[in-house]
Amino acid sequence: MIVLDENIARQSVLAGLHWYEGKVVSVKTLRPNTVIKDEAIPFLLSKQKHPTFVTTDVDGFWRKVKPHPRFCIVCLLLPDYRLHELPSLLRRLFRTEGFRTKRERMGKVVLVTETTVKFYAVGQPSITEIPLAK
Repeated sequence: MIVLDENIARQSVLAGLHWYEGKVVSVKTLRPNTVIKDEAIPFLLSKQKHPTFVTTDVDGFWRKVKPHPRFCIVCLLLPDYRLHELPSLLRRLFRTEGFRTKRERMGKVVLVTETTVKFYAVGQPSITEIPLAK
């Protein structure tokens, strides 16, 4: 399951994720009719089955959230006017070694740029940097 942060759960982004075979939802569906603070997101994710949370709020999540074996957090360095690029960057991430399956992604907090993937993981506090698949 891909869980989109509320600021990116737009129809254009959802339509661009048609290639993903699993479920794609907004974080708001995990706790409807409430305001969801960034601090609550890891708890909500831990109650789902293998979610990959996708956000452009790099400052709120990258190097701030402890990795957890039940979920993955993907931070994308994209300003709002480039959100149309999100589906293709996510697809490239899912083609990158170590991120191809849900099992490989779980337990990681990831930062994706146009060319690289940086991540730290459960049991691996140091940051690893690898090239993003083409």
